Amino acid sequence: MEKIWLKRYPAGVPAEIDPQHYDSLLELFEKSFQDYADLPAFENMGKVYTYQQMDDATKRFASYLQNQLGVKKGDKVAVMMPNLLQTPIAILGTLRAGATVVNVNPLYTTRELEHQLNDSETSTIIILANFARTLEEALPKTNVKNIVVTEIGDMLGGVKKHLVNFVVKHLKKMVPSYSLPNIIDFTDVMKSGDVSKYTRPHLTQDCLAFLQYTGGTTGVSKGAMLTHGNMVANLEQVTGCLDPLLNKGKEMVVTALPLYHIFALTANCLTFMKYGGHNLLITNPRDMKGFIKELQGKKFTVMTGVNTLFNGLLNTPGFSEIDFSSLKISLGGGMAVQRPVAEKWQTVTDSRLVEGYGLTECAPLVTVSPYDLAAFNGSIGLPAPSTELKIVKEDGTEAELGEAGELWVKGPQVMKGYYNRPEASAECLKDGWFATGDVAKYDEEGFFYIVDRKKDMIIVSGFNVFPNEVEEVVAMHDGVLEVAAVGVPHEVSGEQVKIFVVKKDQSLTEKDIIKHCRENLTNYKVPKFVEFREDLPKTNVGKILRRALKEAS
Repeated sequence: MEKIWLKRYPAGVPAEIDPQHYDSLLELFEKSFQDYADLPAFENMGKVYTYQQMDDATKRFASYLQNQLGVKKGDKVAVMMPNLLQTPIAILGTLRAGATVVNVNPLYTTRELEHQLNDSETSTIIILANFARTLEEALPKTNVKNIVVTEIGDMLGGVKKHLVNFVVKHLKKMVPSYSLPNIIDFTDVMKSGDVSKYTRPHLTQDCLAFLQYTGGTTGVSKGAMLTHGNMVANLEQVTGCLDPLLNKGKEMVVTALPLYHIFALTANCLTFMKYGGHNLLITNPRDMKGFIKELQGKKFTVMTGVNTLFNGLLNTPGFSEIDFSSLKISLGGGMAVQRPVAEKWQTVTDSRLVEGYGLTECAPLVTVSPYDLAAFNGSIGLPAPSTELKIVKEDGTEAELGEAGELWVKGPQVMKGYYNRPEASAECLKDGWFATGDVAKYDEEGFFYIVDRKKDMIIVSGFNVFPNEVEEVVAMHDGVLEVAAVGVPHEVSGEQVKIFVVKKDQSLTEKDIIKHCRENLTNYKVPKFVEFREDLPKTNVGKILRRALKEAS
């Protein structure tokens, strides 16, 4: 496929990047620690750590892993925490020790945690005390040897540290009792990690940086092997897309998505470290009122999130009163950004909400809307530099302009494969191409559009109905807060469309929604069933779980 999108690239965006710009992520970190030493790197709960302080803290952490715990190059270290100052320290410190980071969702059940620790062959875990009970239950069936436990306030220092930890544990009772053997306190790691004994490992681009788990809702969760080369390349690709828009040492990014998620890990943590940016870490973005309070008085320039996060903020009192004068751009990913949300966001903040597309297996950036796009256009943007895309039809042939088919990706950001799963790797990696499982199409300028996930397709009397389209139409109704569409079995048509709706206007009825849909959708796409709910099931990053809704139907 000819790279027709290159003609639409804005000024300053290169067609190709140098995927070997850095030998490893370590080289990139070290440059940032040196170049931006006195600038703020991470902020959480009012506490700010500079790049110099992060240099010292991550080196201490790495030294402790190497010298006290015997962690060797290539060993797996799990990090199971929400967004706290401890999180980037643990992630970067593990990489500086030469080990591989296994990011773990803190809300995992015992079964899910046990699977991931065993599948990844993890020997060391850093965990927030709030979730230690789950580890206690999973531990007997794992090979974890070292357990580092931290509490929410540990990096805040002084009286605030003790006050926050006391409130969280005793007043809010957010820390269930637990019993784990030979616990190591995170604050002790910070005190006794000897910087002078730290040994910088020799890492190459082929070394494994992250085991990033994916596919938990579609069968067994698998560890995508992301090398230092994959991550360096993807950071160069992000830089290529955004460099004309961003200024080194002068950006503040709002990080509400958790750093254990590949989107926030790359787009927020690593990208803005490269730019000497200031990361504002939001620990609990579901507390919308608290989130808005965190934003007050801050001159943030970039925000990332998923559609539900942006929608939630727009519908929370006080959000429209925030100072958005410094906000350059907001980036949506993880799920489709809905046009009504994007348009309202632009109206309220006077800045663009543009959509990007990525996959865990691609570190994650594949496409992103160009920085000069005047307004949301419904696309996932243009392919990143040094990225090839093609659309493959059911018969294996390549689709033409405007035709839908499965999206395939090739580029230096594509993973090595799934950890210890050669068959699963072979299913999606074909001659250097990664078959995404997403149905897409492209236009004459090279903008790509996700039509839907193959597995979420609803087939009504032989006609394909894409949930994204139905959801977008329903979301246009002023009385709708959130919506999800699924297919339910039907003896005549095979499937029919069912929607789950959270009301914004309590007077909203099923008839109102059906009437609205009939005005905007072909008959076979119009929902036959409407179920109102107080809320919709979501992943911890706010992605609506259609599968859970379908199973409940």
